[in-house]
Amino acid sequence: MFGKIARKVFGTPNDRKIKATRPLVQQINALEAEFEKLGDAGLIEKTEEFRKRVADGESLDSLLPEAFANCREAAKRALGLRAFDVQLMGGIFLHQGNISEMKTGEGKTLMATFAAYLNALTGRGVHVVTVNDYLARRDADWMSKVYGALGLTTGVVYPRQEDGEKKEAYASDITYATNNELGFDYLRDNMKSELDQIYQRDHYFAIVDEVDSILVDEARTPLIISGPAEDRSEMYVQIDKLIPDLDPDHYTVDEKTRNVTFTDEGNEFLEQHLQARGILPEGQSLYDPESTTIVHHVNQGLRAHVLFTKDKDYIVRDREVVLIDEFTGRMMAGRRLSEGLHQAIEAKENCDIQAENVTLASVTFQNYFRLYDKLGGMTGTAATEAEEFAEIYGLGVVEVPTNRPIARVDEDDKVYRTAREKFEAIVEEVKIAHEKGQPVLVGTTSIEKSEMLSNLLKDAGLPHNVLNARQHEQEAQIVADAGKRGAVTIATNMAGRGTDIKLGGNVDFTVMEAIAADPEGDPEAIRTRIEEEHKTDEAAVKEAGGLYVLATERHESRRIDNQLRGRSGRQGDPGRSSFFLSLEDDLMRIFGSERLEKVLSTLGMKEGEAIVHPWVNKSLERAQAKVEGRNFDIRKQLLKFDDVMNDQRKVIFSQRREIMEAEDLSEIVQDMRTDVIDELVDIYAPAKSYAEQWDMPGLYAASIEKLGVDLPIIAWADEDGVDQTVIRERLEEATDKAMAEKAEAFGPTIMRQIEKQFLLNTIDGKWREHLLTLEHLRSVVGFRGYAQRDPLNEYKTEAFQLFENLLDGLRETVTTQLSQVRPMNEEERAAMIAQEEQRQKMAQMMQQQLAQQSATPDATSAERVPLIAGFDETDPATWGNPGRNDACPCGSGDKFKHCHGKI
Repeated sequence: MFGKIARKVFGTPNDRKIKATRPLVQQINALEAEFEKLGDAGLIEKTEEFRKRVADGESLDSLLPEAFANCREAAKRALGLRAFDVQLMGGIFLHQGNISEMKTGEGKTLMATFAAYLNALTGRGVHVVTVNDYLARRDADWMSKVYGALGLTTGVVYPRQEDGEKKEAYASDITYATNNELGFDYLRDNMKSELDQIYQRDHYFAIVDEVDSILVDEARTPLIISGPAEDRSEMYVQIDKLIPDLDPDHYTVDEKTRNVTFTDEGNEFLEQHLQARGILPEGQSLYDPESTTIVHHVNQGLRAHVLFTKDKDYIVRDREVVLIDEFTGRMMAGRRLSEGLHQAIEAKENCDIQAENVTLASVTFQNYFRLYDKLGGMTGTAATEAEEFAEIYGLGVVEVPTNRPIARVDEDDKVYRTAREKFEAIVEEVKIAHEKGQPVLVGTTSIEKSEMLSNLLKDAGLPHNVLNARQHEQEAQIVADAGKRGAVTIATNMAGRGTDIKLGGNVDFTVMEAIAADPEGDPEAIRTRIEEEHKTDEAAVKEAGGLYVLATERHESRRIDNQLRGRSGRQGDPGRSSFFLSLEDDLMRIFGSERLEKVLSTLGMKEGEAIVHPWVNKSLERAQAKVEGRNFDIRKQLLKFDDVMNDQRKVIFSQRREIMEAEDLSEIVQDMRTDVIDELVDIYAPAKSYAEQWDMPGLYAASIEKLGVDLPIIAWADEDGVDQTVIRERLEEATDKAMAEKAEAFGPTIMRQIEKQFLLNTIDGKWREHLLTLEHLRSVVGFRGYAQRDPLNEYKTEAFQLFENLLDGLRETVTTQLSQVRPMNEEERAAMIAQEEQRQKMAQMMQQQLAQQSATPDATSAERVPLIAGFDETDPATWGNPGRNDACPCGSGDKFKHCHGKI
């Protein structure tokens, strides 16, 4: 009660933040007349002036009113859009490192230009992050007109882009990109061996669009660059045949945590059947350490069958399993589940099983976006996750007021006893709205349910569009049509992100369609006609009540529900939203109150009746808040583990960068060599021991193997006055001399390149091994909790020890490899030149033969001509020395490895 009184007197913290920006907005508005007088060249001159002032030490905050006024004027001229005061407010909050929560249709895309322009004046580059490639390209193309009018460059980054184009995009003042591509480019950059191959130049300021989707929903899945591992596809197929034979009492399912575990009966059943099929050796138990891999495969097979549902969690397209984003309903092409789970689903669906991968580099979105000096975000729904944004990213959430008051009517949830009753009521509701010309957007939580509802609407004779992962390519078009008079659109979790639903339909889309259908017509006349028609349709739709958002289920996250609801009522338009639920819905069944079912039973509700009461809404919100809290705890725990790896990742990546930037690495290499010598002496001639106790033969062998020097070490033990220090000095002197001779033989430049490549290659190899070890450690460390030990602390301790081992191994490997490098003598050089000449000769002969075959009428009957004179099928000595990928010397036209070189 006192809280309510205090809020009325002093305002909420959000109100105070809004109030604090009003003087700045007034300053920007006061400058409008001054900037209107400038010519187009004058706006660019202002940008140059601002850049100079920033370079001279003036703060961005003091420049803000002038920069925003300049940007508003440029947008007005380039796009014909004058930013509202609330958009200026949102831009101010972005610049301050906050999340601007703005309702759908309030103009977030234009709002971002203000903060992006101001921060780009530093010359360090600004990244604008979007959720998909379509939006990145669309926004970059649209807003580049504004930045161009201000004298700034704009770039866009997308998958499979040419190197030169991508580098140019990152060098631009403003760069639009998806979160995935930014993260992957960061990992790729830290796998490069030359500085001029690196794309990203800095992590200064990022503006994240749909910030809740990117920084919360997708933050549970790390980005991984992987390479192929051992092929075990046959094992997945064998296991998959076994899983359907299991009975429900062989395993338990926890729907809350989405986990499955085998019971004792299940383990016994598995052991018998695995042994009968020859997968598990006789006498070996599933509990034996040797059975770890089999147990892992069986667990993943069970998860694939029990927890993953076709057309909900994934779809099958062209014999390929494509994952579906549970939050947006979009396909995630190229994204795969790790640890063999994706292969298990492929086996279940009888698809082509792709090889498992090993991790080469990985990063979570949390740790990638925390690299930026400053972060801003924008979305229509962030307030429910404000705690997570503050705790993990240091981002505040500010609710920016709408330009016009919201006129949408949000009705209380309607709860039915069964799903059948609910869907019957939905069809009836859609029919009523359609008949009066009101557009309806129906939200579902899975493809399966959207298609089932589609069939019900077809049976009722209601025309409609379906928008789910199967219609991914037509997303923008379907959403653009969703506001037309009487339109019915079924959307799976994606309710039109990135494309506004405008009442009466989207004029621009309709114009483009009409021009494409009538290329001979006058574009201006077509636009004028369509705009007139649109005004009539818009008025009719408003008269019918605006867009009606009808949700068929509550999602686990309130944000997703709010995103769907927010599609209606943009820019003060009328609208309506309602949620139709049943006691059989997943959320109600798993998390809903049992008391609710008792209440419904007590009321003695009739068939088709619904309960509608604000208390039901409150009860559901509490259930959703519990789920959100649990998901936040899971992400927070994952992040704590990843932070351990992240600290090590930063060390490794910064070391690589230093190595690439360094001109001369001889001192680093020498220090490594000295550390290896110290370690060898400590092992074979330890301190505080007598010479008789030293293992001089061992030191002699190790010095040849690891240091590449052959010295009379065994005899040193008999000399007077020889101690550990003397041995160290003699070894250092000998190895320094050997390396100096190599540098002279190779030449200083080549020697520096050799050292750089050896260092980088060794770091990369050791880091890959380390990542794999950490993955294995992470998968088992949770069991330490049974011994009353904190798994996180155990992980930190062991991961630190493993990292120490990595650094020790790095020093030893680099020293050993460099000790074995030597320049080729004349004989070896001549042999290599001869081999290269032979290879080129064979390639030329192959080309000539192919040319002759193509000129022969019947190429298949042409006689095979050996590429080497005296070639004998039965005598490998006559085959020369072809590489595995070279043409086979027999003249077959196949590669050597596929012909006579087949192993």
